[in-house]
Amino acid sequence: MYDDLLVPTDGSEAVDRALDHAVRLASDHDATIHALYVVDRRIATASSGELHDEVVADLESQGEAAVNAVADRAAEAGVDVETHVVEGTPDTEIVDYADEHGIDVIVMSPEGKSPRERIRSLGSVSDRVADDANVPVFLIK
Repeated sequence: MYDDLLVPTDGSEAVDRALDHAVRLASDHDATIHALYVVDRRIATASSGELHDEVVADLESQGEAAVNAVADRAAEAGVDVETHVVEGTPDTEIVDYADEHGIDVIVMSPEGKSPRERIRSLGSVSDRVADDANVPVFLIK
């Protein structure tokens, strides 16, 4: 039923709860977990010049650490994993990744941002992914 699961990560502790479920699903179905971190283009473009390059490099570094943390947890459970860091708008990139890579289910937490951050970003990424995805989305609170 599930061959490929997508776990979007922002590096927050909320991802750990979603990852517990994703690892169990992947293990039960002999599936591969795809860990995805999106360098938010909106943050990167808010800076300019040398600062832009530094911001992007810092976000990419955070992204690599986040997907590697997912990969480590999956590997501990004997689950195959692929890691990807991309740049764009998080909800759009998550949905596009799922479509382009034949993802069967997206497993994520809606709690990576504080309520204040959710208001500033006009809703949560998980809400937009759940609305736009062409595959099931498991939201783990």
